[in-house]
Amino acid sequence: MQMHEHYSDSMLRDILKSMKTFACVGISGNSIRPSYFVGRYLSLRGYRVIPINPAYAGQSLFGETVLDSLECIPAETNLDVVDIFRRPSEVPAIIDSVLERFPEIKVIWMQVGVWHAEAAQKARERGVTVIQNRCPKIENQRLFGELRMAGFNTGIITSRRG
Repeated sequence: MQMHEHYSDSMLRDILKSMKTFACVGISGNSIRPSYFVGRYLSLRGYRVIPINPAYAGQSLFGETVLDSLECIPAETNLDVVDIFRRPSEVPAIIDSVLERFPEIKVIWMQVGVWHAEAAQKARERGVTVIQNRCPKIENQRLFGELRMAGFNTGIITSRRG
């Protein structure tokens, strides 16, 4: 099992620029949880965030009703990314559900600390881009200059100011 894979900055940048709708599986309604921060951040950056968590089903987060499961997302939804905030042991079942319900899915993104090599390979064999052990919020901030404003060395050289 591989914890960290290399993803080029250009690939991550292209994903973050072109994707519009994220389903966040395992998002929390608790405003101090990291998954809440990520969902809120993405929604504030113009992405549609479909929150998935049976513990909060029916409540509202980021202008969307929290759904019980991926199966509750209407089939006609233009879903671009499934962002997984669950334990690695739960990833295979989530990916199986995604591939069955949304065969046109473009990206499966697993949060920091979440990876599953076999499930990722299964999705890749179906033409899905898989990102493991990364956070779209952190990557967005790093690639588009927001971390620089907080004093972090992002490894990206530019003369552009925030």
